[in-house]
Amino acid sequence: MRVSKVALAFGLALALFPLGALAAEAAKSAAEAAVEAVKPDFMPWQNFLTRYLRTGTRDGVNRVRYAAVTPADKAALNAFLKSMQAEKPSVLGADAQRAFWINLYNAQTVAVVLNAFPLKSIRDIKMPGSKSQGPWDATLLKMEGKDLSLNDIENGILRTQWKDNRIHFALNCASIGCPNLSPRAFTAANLEAQLEKGAKDYLRSTRGAAFEGEVLKLSSIFDWYKGDFGKTDKEMLEALSRFTGPEMGKRLKEYSGKIEYRYDWNLNGD
Repeated sequence: MRVSKVALAFGLALALFPLGALAAEAAKSAAEAAVEAVKPDFMPWQNFLTRYLRTGTRDGVNRVRYAAVTPADKAALNAFLKSMQAEKPSVLGADAQRAFWINLYNAQTVAVVLNAFPLKSIRDIKMPGSKSQGPWDATLLKMEGKDLSLNDIENGILRTQWKDNRIHFALNCASIGCPNLSPRAFTAANLEAQLEKGAKDYLRSTRGAAFEGEVLKLSSIFDWYKGDFGKTDKEMLEALSRFTGPEMGKRLKEYSGKIEYRYDWNLNGD
């Protein structure tokens, strides 16, 4: 008598996992599916990006049309941020959590700029509780009963929990020198692709890395967060080379000269 492949597979599953274990695994999968089915709605943020983020610019910088934002759309963005604070990201899967925090950080940054607009740089913003230029230390959000600043999201959550240096290419600080604000809201499904694209786009632009003569010019991001990319300059350049083209990658790996860091804090406005 011939035994079907399905029957063989099921028999193997029973041998490896008792019925109780299979039932528990099924229950776990169902619970995870239920959580993912109630994932936060990022559509309001996507709608904002679609209306106000200009891509395909001559200098490669994605620019926000801050001056064009209507009072209704500004209110919709603030309503989105309020709705996000009613969510519980801690119950989401790992990728869904990261997508949540990235969207929240970027949307809150845009909202802060809109509330202070017009301005030349986000560093011109002065807020209670922020110890430095800009809004990064100010308490702006309350999530699951905890007060949070933009720095808390970046350094206390994203960098601490996942230790993925590509996060630096996903978060946008409303400045020309920053990696681009993505025209697509992050989701669990597109997270990996977006992180890779953000890293490659930035490192293949002169804002990220460029040789001027024989001197290597890097974004100050790699000075501020050098430890996320390696313990030494050599390790850092090795890590960065993964995101560049072959020729630039080879040059970075072989480079042992002086590194100069730079950053353009002018607003990424249109």
